[in-house]
Amino acid sequence: MLGLCRSANHPSMPYAEERRIAIEAVEKASFLCRAVQTDLVAAASMDKQDKSPVTVADFGAQAVVTHLLRGAFPDLPLVGEEDAAALREPSNRALADQVVAHVEAHVEAHAVGETVPGLGFAEVLDLIDYGTYGGGASGRHWTLDPIDGTKGFLRMDQYAVALALIEDGEVVLGVLGCPNMPVGAASEGERGCLFVAVKGEGAFQRALSGGPEQPVRVTDVSQTEKANFCESVEAAHSSQSDSAQVAGLLGITADPFRIDSQCKYGAVSRGEASIYLRLPTRKDYEEKIWDHAAGAIVVREAGGKVTDVMGRELDFSLGRTLRNNSGVIVTNGVLHEPVIAAVRKVLAV
Repeated sequence: MLGLCRSANHPSMPYAEERRIAIEAVEKASFLCRAVQTDLVAAASMDKQDKSPVTVADFGAQAVVTHLLRGAFPDLPLVGEEDAAALREPSNRALADQVVAHVEAHVEAHAVGETVPGLGFAEVLDLIDYGTYGGGASGRHWTLDPIDGTKGFLRMDQYAVALALIEDGEVVLGVLGCPNMPVGAASEGERGCLFVAVKGEGAFQRALSGGPEQPVRVTDVSQTEKANFCESVEAAHSSQSDSAQVAGLLGITADPFRIDSQCKYGAVSRGEASIYLRLPTRKDYEEKIWDHAAGAIVVREAGGKVTDVMGRELDFSLGRTLRNNSGVIVTNGVLHEPVIAAVRKVLAV
């Protein structure tokens, strides 16, 4: 549900500057990813087994985001998905040069205000390596997934740039850039949207290209049989067979809305789906904090609820993974208890 938004950047609001910089960083990273898709993924001559385009975009997006975050908040560390070790290998110099070229071109083309010079090979790789912080329960740090949904990226489908701020183990700010996601619920029209949420301030969406923010809100569906759910496109990311059994127990007959990346959180936050299931595919898997931090606060601030399959809150205080959690269940809040009960029955936990 969309409506007009109050001003979300009033200087007296908590995290106003962090919010502004995080939005700018995600915007720039999203535009870089689009440029890589245009230049590399869409090329008719590209070997379909070649995964280098997503590698270029992944590293490039992390460098661009880190460049802005360090400039504005030099004392805040970053838990990022990537490090530059592979790019430092002589055999990968050509790939590293592509990363550097896209970062430099992007910063030049999309800088707001003065361009900061000096982003050469060494500087870009150092920016990527800034994301090696271990996280934890005290202080403040960022967490970033520069491209969430790599296979969606390569299919020219859905992927997300996901950035969140964690304070004393709690996510307090999240920004999701979804470069291929329709701005409205309909599949036609402008593509590219940005979701943003700050603790206690609600969740908002706007076009990635700019314009006013609009508040988003989860569905008010209260009967499970009238609900729909979304899940990962890739079967390796979530047990789709278990999801089908859960849907059967809940009386859900609508086909699952399958979409890559944390775009699923965006879909729930704006009412396209009432439930998102990420059910464990193996017992020893630990979810990564960057895969859920930004999306989780967007859904919560839109009125929804996010827990693991046991109904426990996601614990972002333990470092780089959610090792005390198993799977992720996202709902509009009203449906959470019956969904958890069905999931636990199917998983026998």
